[in-house]
Amino acid sequence: MADPNDRVGENVSGTYYVDTQCIDCDVCRDTAPDNFTRSDDNGYSFVYKQPESEEERTLCEEALMACPVEAIGNDG
Repeated sequence: MADPNDRVGENVSGTYYVDTQCIDCDVCRDTAPDNFTRSDDNGYSFVYKQPESEEERTLCEEALMACPVEAIGNDG
């Protein structure tokens, strides 16, 4: 389970976040590309835009469930 106290600094404020356990596997970026992107300098993903529609929320939840290291959190 993602740790809300261990979020990566690039996450935008909001419900969804990525913590430092991210292994840069591409799953979240492939599943919800409108919401997750990669930090090239640090080699991990982060939330660059919080979901604004039900479709985006659904895709973010799919990414959360598919994350192999449970690095995606939802405080909602």
